[in-house]
Amino acid sequence: MAEDPARIGVLALHNSKETKAILNAIDALGHETEWLREENTVVRMGSGNASFAPDVDVIVNRLLLSNTEQPAEELGLAHTLAGIRPMLNEPDATARAAHKTAAAIALINEGVPVPKTALALSNAGLNRLREEFGEEAVYKTAIGTHGGGVWRVGTDDPLTASVGKRRAFLQELVGRERGTPRDLRVYVVDGEVIGAMFRYAAEQEWRTNVARGGRVENASDSVAADVLDIARRATSALDLDYAGVDMIGADDVWYVLEVNPTAGFKGFYEATGRSPAPFIAKQAIESAGGSVDGDRVAQLASTLDDSVPACKPVQDLDVSEPGTTIGFTERVVVSGSSGTRTVIAKSDTGAASTSIDLRLAAAIGAGPIHTTARVRSGSSKQAKTRPVVDLVIGIGGEQYTVAANIEDRTHMTHPLLLGRDVLKHYRLDVSRRVEDHTEVSAEE
Repeated sequence: MAEDPARIGVLALHNSKETKAILNAIDALGHETEWLREENTVVRMGSGNASFAPDVDVIVNRLLLSNTEQPAEELGLAHTLAGIRPMLNEPDATARAAHKTAAAIALINEGVPVPKTALALSNAGLNRLREEFGEEAVYKTAIGTHGGGVWRVGTDDPLTASVGKRRAFLQELVGRERGTPRDLRVYVVDGEVIGAMFRYAAEQEWRTNVARGGRVENASDSVAADVLDIARRATSALDLDYAGVDMIGADDVWYVLEVNPTAGFKGFYEATGRSPAPFIAKQAIESAGGSVDGDRVAQLASTLDDSVPACKPVQDLDVSEPGTTIGFTERVVVSGSSGTRTVIAKSDTGAASTSIDLRLAAAIGAGPIHTTARVRSGSSKQAKTRPVVDLVIGIGGEQYTVAANIEDRTHMTHPLLLGRDVLKHYRLDVSRRVEDHTEVSAEE
């Protein structure tokens, strides 16, 4: 008699390709799937028991703690469900991995090498530490993703202990002797390395993230076994079931930069020809007591099926999902490496990228400039070159890091223009306006 299929839930409130690929892999392996989302998940407690629907045997955690201004809410949801059913990448492990300094301590405690790092809770304290890191250092927010919230700073750059609502810290700039900046990502699932890739920074960029145009190269067969073992140890040190481990080498020593519990698949698949999704699916199915054909896993790994899965819940048309709506003009908190301002910004769906006035950029320490962009605006037929810097944008309880153009906006009413890189996260109501165009608060 054939065994009953396992029912696996993937907890993800977003529409990422990785979530879709995992669900499709579970289905292709002959087991049942549920996509746990806002549209279909209900938790009940009382009379000495707790349950949720749709019920599953095991949950694969894909909540993106680094993309929300209030990660405690997402973490609380994960804890709620993990108290009822087993969860891969348990909430505490995911939270620790998502917070870079907390992760570094866990790695050090297990003997995993990390770059020299320093955290101070005051601005003065962090600036006093700066001289310990040489002419250049890396300045990071403790929580960030896709290379956002990461700056390369010199000795004269003023620093703040927090960027927006997130703590920031200093880290040694490792591997600077190499021509094109390069790091290594190793993907580990269930204690096994499924592949590795080198990531090279795009031109005029020093961060290697694929989301920032980084180039990838297969490294699965060229990386030494002891380096791959560091990646396995790092994943284990953080009690993660699966993770992308980012590493960098210098003077024959490999350091762990980050252990990402929700690492992307696209660049890894492009480099290695292997999708992590079937391996994560296998781990979830087996943890639920189901069986999996290993040859079928290998076969599925040769493709990256990120089509919309059949289990995606349909939104109840009778229920209004409010979402977050912003207006044609909106109050925005904008942060750089040395300050924060609250300003009134203008929304512009015709602009691909956000733009900031050069004086506001200077006031918050937006920079250093990491690239330039050619932008055509208004009726001008010629594109202008503008410097590009990272900004942390906070609107309506959500926070995003974007690469913004610096321009002289003194002749314009609003010092900040929100482009599609920010507006894609919101619903836009052009009839809604905040009329006060003055700066309303400042934090140095």
